[in-house]
Formats: sequence, structure tokens, C-alpha cells
Amino acid sequence: MIKRSGTLSIIILFFCLIALSCERRDNVQAAKKELNQSNEPAEQAGASSGKKTATTRFSTISYIDRQGIGIEAFRMLIPVEWKFEGGINWVLDNPGMPATAGFRVYAPKGREGFEVFPNQSFFWTNNQMLFSMFPVGSRYFGNEVRPPVNPADAIKQIIIPRFRSNIKGLRVISERSLPDLPGAQSQPGVSVSAQGAKVRIEYELNGTEMEEEIYAVVESYMFRMQTMGGVVTNINWMVDYIFSFKTEKGKFEENLKTFQTIAHSFKLNPQWFNRYSQVVESLIQGQIRQIQSIGQLSRIISQTNNEISDMMMESYNNRQKVNDRIANDFSQYIRGVDEYRDPNEGKAVELPSGYDNAWSNSSGEYILSDDPNFNPNINSNLNWERMKKK
Repeated sequence: MIKRSGTLSIIILFFCLIALSCERRDNVQAAKKELNQSNEPAEQAGASSGKKTATTRFSTISYIDRQGIGIEAFRMLIPVEWKFEGGINWVLDNPGMPATAGFRVYAPKGREGFEVFPNQSFFWTNNQMLFSMFPVGSRYFGNEVRPPVNPADAIKQIIIPRFRSNIKGLRVISERSLPDLPGAQSQPGVSVSAQGAKVRIEYELNGTEMEEEIYAVVESYMFRMQTMGGVVTNINWMVDYIFSFKTEKGKFEENLKTFQTIAHSFKLNPQWFNRYSQVVESLIQGQIRQIQSIGQLSRIISQTNNEISDMMMESYNNRQKVNDRIANDFSQYIRGVDEYRDPNEGKAVELPSGYDNAWSNSSGEYILSDDPNFNPNINSNLNWERMKKK
């Protein structure tokens, strides 16, 4: 398994929460979407019922990190008529997290949308000397100085004010804690925790009543360090895996399969991640050298220079280990997907369960249907091949 630093963990792991949130609801309805006739198979009448076939068609989006590394960073499936906006933003003031992901996919003709928000990183300490130099609201190694909060409060106090401040009449309808994330176990010298929550909100958007569910995880890494003034505690914590899906009020359930497909289709490019990890390590080492070269700051914390260096590198290494465990263990909780063998790509692909039939074409598109008589090759100029469940 590819090792991951927590700096872009939102890109990799947040998708797992969607499947958990669905809670295996048996009453979820497949979203019925009209298909264009040009390059898409027409909707066909069921042989026995005479009703339209419930089908959904997805296309592959490849995101190129032009601002940073310059190659494909990730790819994912979205409904063919939906749009993609955003991507990866590079800001080098935080050596441990020089890039964050923020993007959304949405239906231009509807109100449905799936959005990923950038990680929010913070630092807290009881070291009064350090705290006097970096008060609340300042930035320490690129992290905002702020005391930790629980995930639900993080959504209400940080995420909503920062990303939904322009919405009038926003109401918090419900909130729920998610189980402690498996694998978030302490490492030698580091106390680790990871907890999640979801908050349901409602608001009016251009005259339409909307409902949106926002998810987030709060991870914290606490280090106790011996200094000349005694033992102090530093906490690196972040709000990550931040995402939401929204629909017109009352249409949440029927869109869950679409959201689930988007989530499970995400694939990170290992070549991009390998180069990104090298950038992170280089920036961390450069920040350490910069600290050691600053006169006044170096004198104040000279006795802890090695501790700071060790703390940063230990945090970096342990976050890799912890996030690997979270990814491995949390995958056991994923429900509601089937694995197919794509004959065009020659690889496995995860698609939402509840459909009896699935097809793919050489353009990286997929069609799912619950009608055994549906044939996407009829009235289509594309070659669709049926996929088998693994």
C-alpha cells in the first residue's frame, strides 16, 4: 500500500466516510437520469413493465496538477452531465502541508453537488514562552494557533463560517458523532486521536430550499517535550476529510448512489504522490534549517531546537503510519459497493451496489442499470462491454 502523509489525506480517505454514512439504507432509490442520444445509449423500455430503465452513466475526470508537479494527480468518475471545478492549491507557507485539495462536482441543471474542502491545520501548546510569541490567530510553521475542538464544533465554528458565510438563513438541523476511527493509535512519544462528525444544515439558495450534510474529521497529535522550563505539551491538530453533499430539500436519498460512485471511483496517481512526498520532506528540512539560522528566535528556543526538529520529523513519520492504519482498517467498514472487472481497462473498479448490470467502454465511461433487458449498445455509436462482478 502506498504510504501517505496526512498533508493530503483528504484526497485519499474522506471518500470512505460516505459509504459509512449511507448506513446500508435499503430504501435508497437509484437516481434516474436522461441520457443524450448522440454518444449515449437511449433509455429503453423495460420488456415487461414498459417503464423507463433506471440507468446512470459516468465519465472519467483526470485532474492535472499544473500549478505544482505538472502531472496527473488523481482521477474519478462523475455523471456525464455534471461539471468539475477546483483541484489542488499549492501554498508553501506550511512545510508539512504545502498543497490542499478543494473541488466540487455538480449538476448544472439541478441542485445536486458534492464538494471537498481544503484541510485546516492548527497548532496549540501550553509552552508559555512559545505562546507569548505565537498568540491565538497567529501562524506557527504555517499552522493557525488555536485550541482543539471536537469535530461537530469544528464544522460549526470553523468550516461553516469559512465556507458558507455568504448563505443567509442557514440553520443547523442535526449533528452526529461518528465512531472513533480505527487505526488512530498512539505511537511512541505521540498521543494520537481521530474522531469524526457530520452536521446537517438547511438554507435557501436562489429561492430553493436546500439541505446539505457536512462531514469532517479532527485528528490530533500530541507531543510532550522536556525543556529547560519543564515538560511542555504541543498539539498539532487538523480538520480534514472535510466534504459535503447537498441536494434540493427532500431529494437526499435518491442521490446517495451517485455520490457513492463518485467517492469510490477516486484514484490517486502514485507517481504524483511520490514526488509530492519528496517535496514535503524537503520543505520540512528546509524549515528546520531556517529556524536554526534565525538569531533571536534561535536564542529563545535554542535549548529545544533538536526537540522541534525531532518533533516535526516524528510527526511526519508517525502520521504516515497512522493514516495507513486508518485507511486499512476503515476500509472494513465500507458497504454498498460491488467490485467489477473492467475488460477495457483490465483492472478492478468499485461501483455502487443495487444494480444488476454494468457496462464500460474504452473512453473510461460506465453505465449501471437495474433492468436485465437494458442494452446500452442499442442506438449508440460506442462499444459497451458488460462487466462481471468479482
